Amino acid sequence: MSAANESNTKLRLALPSDGDLHEPTQGFMRDCGIPVRRPSARRYTGYIPALPGVEVLFQRTADITQKVEEGSAELGITGLDRFLEYRSDDLQVVALLEDLGYGRCEFVLAVPDSWLDVTSVYDLADLALEFHQQGNQLRIATKYPRLLRRHLFDRGINYFTLVPASGTLEAAPAAGYADLIADITATGATLRENRLKTLEGGTILTSQSCLIANPTALARTEEHSRLARYLMELMEAHLQAGPYFRLTANVPGDSPQQVSATILARPHLAGLRGPTVARVYNVEEENWYSISLLVKKDMLMEAVDHLRDCGGVDIAASQVSYLFKSESAAYTRLIESD
Repeated sequence: MSAANESNTKLRLALPSDGDLHEPTQGFMRDCGIPVRRPSARRYTGYIPALPGVEVLFQRTADITQKVEEGSAELGITGLDRFLEYRSDDLQVVALLEDLGYGRCEFVLAVPDSWLDVTSVYDLADLALEFHQQGNQLRIATKYPRLLRRHLFDRGINYFTLVPASGTLEAAPAAGYADLIADITATGATLRENRLKTLEGGTILTSQSCLIANPTALARTEEHSRLARYLMELMEAHLQAGPYFRLTANVPGDSPQQVSATILARPHLAGLRGPTVARVYNVEEENWYSISLLVKKDMLMEAVDHLRDCGGVDIAASQVSYLFKSESAAYTRLIESD
């Protein structure tokens, strides 16, 4: 088989090659147990040693939605903001996991600090009408015209002109080619430094990284569907495991029922579905039981103290790597969208 034909048989996963999502995406893949190998920083392809049937394509974050939509890649990781802005209306691409836990930011409307009477999106509606009555249009600089236009129309703001921009938007009002901006911000610091303020009700979208897929392209081969399921289940299970620790301890008691009842006296500290209780076989001492339960990280010390109150010793805590549910919500979403 030629190299070209071999490449066509692989499941293709598009990952960001640049921008704020590049390094965090590599870290996320490592944390999921599927690290990506890239032979050279100049190479635009890579591979996942744990999944030989997957080829990684490094693409500009802004291009990933299009690549998945046209079938150049079956799966991709990009920002939810980019996905919603660039996807086509026929919904050929779907978001299987809308929050991968990193790349958080907000798409917001921001106006000059000097606009003292404009503090909310409703004030902006009045201002847009006032501009229109004077024969002018409110000019808004943005890189996301589709999302912005829909947001404004939904709030009764119909009189405005969108100013396309590819560079730094924060300078637009001061430079005079826009009255206000709609831009992505993580902390708001850059907006404040440029004497801009966000509006109440002016958050258009809360965004983060997401996993997207082309269901039609994935359905072409059974192997692609299998690999896609493997990938998304590992990601999903890793995300679900994030808040949890596994606690184990040895607890004395007269019977498994008596020990479990003692643990269950505080149900919110007794694990997801109650404790697992197993007899400890010890030639010197009897009536000891091994306890295992899952607790959320913010309840870890409270759960440790509870086990101590129950007579627990040898208490150990470990971070959970994966937590698989009875079925994968992401895979179910993929099947239903095909």
